[in-house]
Amino acid sequence: MSDKKSPKIVLVNPEIPQNTGNIARTTAALNTSLHLIRPLGFEITDKRVKRAGLDYWSETDVRFYDNWDDFLIKTEAKRLWFFTTKATKVYSKVSYTSEDYLVFGSETKGLDKSFHEKYPDSRLKIPIENQNIRSINLATAVAVALYCAKAQID
Repeated sequence: MSDKKSPKIVLVNPEIPQNTGNIARTTAALNTSLHLIRPLGFEITDKRVKRAGLDYWSETDVRFYDNWDDFLIKTEAKRLWFFTTKATKVYSKVSYTSEDYLVFGSETKGLDKSFHEKYPDSRLKIPIENQNIRSINLATAVAVALYCAKAQID
């Protein structure tokens, strides 16, 4: 299902089913794979996940992992980009490849401190101009990043 010319999306411990459903729909639209790292804040059979993804779940290349180490072992991912509000490098200023994995943390906690420590040079941010806004919605962030990466690759 997924296109070899597309970066992959990774969600670490997503909590809100509607976000994951919307992200699944976006990845299906762009022929990219969606990697979900447990624990999830919902069951994938949750009707809210299915409703958000509408009828596109059969078009989604979704893969599950028990934890971060399981993901690293099974994917052999070499090039990882971590999206976080704590980064200084802007997402649109890097060159993406089809081998990239775009990694996003949970809606309420973001990425664990260990990611920031282990991958300091691979962190990217989506700028927010209004200082009263802490972050943008996870599904929106994934769409912004994935479409940017795909535009560069295509």
